[in-house]
Amino acid sequence: MDERKTGMSKQKLSVVVTRRLPEVVEARMQELFDVELRGTDERMTREELAAALQRADVIVPTLSDHIDANMLAQAGPKLKLIANFGAGVDHIDVMSARQRGVLVSNTPGVTADDTADMAMALILGVTRRIPEGMAVMQSGQWQGWSPTAFLGGRVGGRRLGILGMGRIGLAVARRARAFGMQIHYHNRKRLRPEVEAEVGATYWESLDQMLARIDVVSVNCPHTPSTFHLLNARRLRLMKPTAVVVNTSRGEVIDENALTRMLRAGEIAGAGLDVFEHGHEINPRLRELPNVVLLPHMGSATIEGRVEMGEKVIINIKTFADGHRPPDLVVPGLL
Repeated sequence: MDERKTGMSKQKLSVVVTRRLPEVVEARMQELFDVELRGTDERMTREELAAALQRADVIVPTLSDHIDANMLAQAGPKLKLIANFGAGVDHIDVMSARQRGVLVSNTPGVTADDTADMAMALILGVTRRIPEGMAVMQSGQWQGWSPTAFLGGRVGGRRLGILGMGRIGLAVARRARAFGMQIHYHNRKRLRPEVEAEVGATYWESLDQMLARIDVVSVNCPHTPSTFHLLNARRLRLMKPTAVVVNTSRGEVIDENALTRMLRAGEIAGAGLDVFEHGHEINPRLRELPNVVLLPHMGSATIEGRVEMGEKVIINIKTFADGHRPPDLVVPGLL
């Protein structure tokens, strides 16, 4: 480690950034590193990404950049750190990277509140039929108030089932409790009693049993091999026909085709989705449904959050350049 530290102190690290970042973040990177910024906000092609891996000491990718084992096999000998701009790293083969001596860092804990805000917005949007009301107003078709028009459901008193009680799940729980919702959750590990008490949460070891009893499910777990299609057709059928599904985490956690079929059949009352199973390629039948709110992955999209993510990336790179372990190092096996 000392030898590397001495070598890297003589010149700035070569850093390639794959997407446009906030100006203040890019400016700071230019001060600290020999940085190559992206001229447009278009994501790199696979060929461009492979070329970047060959010429950089450090690459700063985002979730739109898929760095798999084949891609890493093309990396140059200079590459020593993948400083991901984002908390999720399911688009990076972390194990293959470590086997090649390449460290991976991320930016955890920055956008928990932002994403939780959006989860609550989706819960309210679906249950109170906000997009339907907006569509009528924007089309000029509103004929005035009616006692039976746009009747939604009251949020207070409903049972919210949180799937994944990490930072974001807890942030959702705090907000939902303020709205009068009853908090239930399923997680790999049960929370400490004092944390459960803070949000008034009920733990369910069995996801199946929880799904059968809740009114709203909020997906807040990461995408891993064990969570792929965690909400599959069988589990979705366990839910009440009056239930609502909200996802601000990863689209792959839900079987999107099964969810679409059940929404169209009236077997699930509604859905609020900020992420989708196949990225930006959304099931076209979802767009036709009035009981579905679709957003373009906006959960973490705040200026403050993006700047804080950039600051974490810079700290990870700078710490590495100084010969130390990046504070947000991703360890294979602990994902």
